[in-house]
Amino acid sequence: MERLDTTDLDILRILQNNSKKTTKEIADTLNLTPSPVYERIRRLEKKGYIKKYVALLDKKLVKKPITAVCMVSLRYHNEGFIEKFEKQIRTLSEVQECYHMAGKVDFFLKINVESLDGYHQFVRLKLSKIENIGILESYFVLKEILHTTEYNI
Repeated sequence: MERLDTTDLDILRILQNNSKKTTKEIADTLNLTPSPVYERIRRLEKKGYIKKYVALLDKKLVKKPITAVCMVSLRYHNEGFIEKFEKQIRTLSEVQECYHMAGKVDFFLKINVESLDGYHQFVRLKLSKIENIGILESYFVLKEILHTTEYNI
């Protein structure tokens, strides 16, 4: 993978903070002209450094204020069971993030729902229907202290 120079890193930092910044605004911040900034952004996109642009929503305003962290341990750990679990988890719209873990638990799920009852329904009607779950532990976020999507680069 090619090495990024300081200008590339500056562009990535700016876009991580606000992806709606225009090429001209970024160029002005970096004391450059828009054309080379535009070309650098396109190259960063093409090389996969920039995967996509998104809008971060306020979970309370979209009526998903409850964040649950769910730790899942499987009963059986062969590749087929793990792949099947991963495939089934991808179909559950309530799951925002899923990580295959090393350590005491197998999977870490982040789930946002409208209420505790909504989480109960999700577990009862969807998550518990996935076969091979051995242990499921739920934790609820009381207060969000820090939430960022930015990498320190």
